[in-house]
Amino acid sequence: MVEHNKTLAFVFPGQGSQQIGMLQSVAEDFPLIRKTFATASEVLGKDLWHLSQQGPVEDLNNTVNTQPILLTAGVALWRVWQQKNGAMPTLMAGHSMGEYTALVCANAISFEDGVKLVAERGRLMQEAVPKGQGAMAAVLGLDDQILSAVCKEAAQGEVVAAVNFNAIGQTVIAGNTQAVERASALAKEKGAKRVLMLPVSVPSHCDLMYPAAMLFAKVLAQVAMVSPTFPVIHNVDVNSCSHPDDIRARLVQQLYHPVRWVETIQRFSHEGLQTVIECGPGKVLSGLIKRIAPELKTMGIEMTSELVVALENCRARS
Repeated sequence: MVEHNKTLAFVFPGQGSQQIGMLQSVAEDFPLIRKTFATASEVLGKDLWHLSQQGPVEDLNNTVNTQPILLTAGVALWRVWQQKNGAMPTLMAGHSMGEYTALVCANAISFEDGVKLVAERGRLMQEAVPKGQGAMAAVLGLDDQILSAVCKEAAQGEVVAAVNFNAIGQTVIAGNTQAVERASALAKEKGAKRVLMLPVSVPSHCDLMYPAAMLFAKVLAQVAMVSPTFPVIHNVDVNSCSHPDDIRARLVQQLYHPVRWVETIQRFSHEGLQTVIECGPGKVLSGLIKRIAPELKTMGIEMTSELVVALENCRARS
């Protein structure tokens, strides 16, 4: 019988963690990885494994493809963890699109529905803002209150806002391209150490996504959903929900509200969690967690060697 580890959490990355060749080595040791990708490929009618391994990178980075590929990668690694009788976590959370991966792994949404959902989410997001008219930028080393004032001043009738509170001193802004450019310049004037335009075509989590959110609400209403097996902390309010209607509401809001990642990880720490496993490609979330709550131990499982270490270190404990 698999037991829970009351000090363990799982987190699932969002867009930006994808890379050509992801999960290649672990897939050689665990056929379940390829099998999971095969299921997702059948659902969408495109070869997601080939795209994740061979690219081209432009197609991999197209949000319509990126979102289902990252969800599939996270679910595949979670299934391997289960296959190896890994300890079950107390909490789950996902960054932006990763919240859907968490909900699938927590059994609130079926894998097939999850794949369809994030593909449609990506399509609606892409269509909400014409190419070139939306942008995102990472602002490093500026207080959030100052950044909020910067965005207000730079808006000038357009949209620009802080949307991803990723780590202390690392916040992403999004909105109309020119407004983001004005805010970026002003942030540097106000003392930001660095401002980096992000290679994305969709300005996520700002008011420009509201039309997409309203359309997506109709899609979510048709998807079967049940209470999660594990509490999933939502980006929007840093709380978990058990009722499907409450989960749907938060997923709709998430499209045009900020990702409150700093508070999510602080909650992990306050609740006595000690270890966080990043279940997906890359180490983006692990890096953020170390900056937010260095007392938390972070581990990855995207390599077989990492998986072996994590299984040993995260045995069930009360």
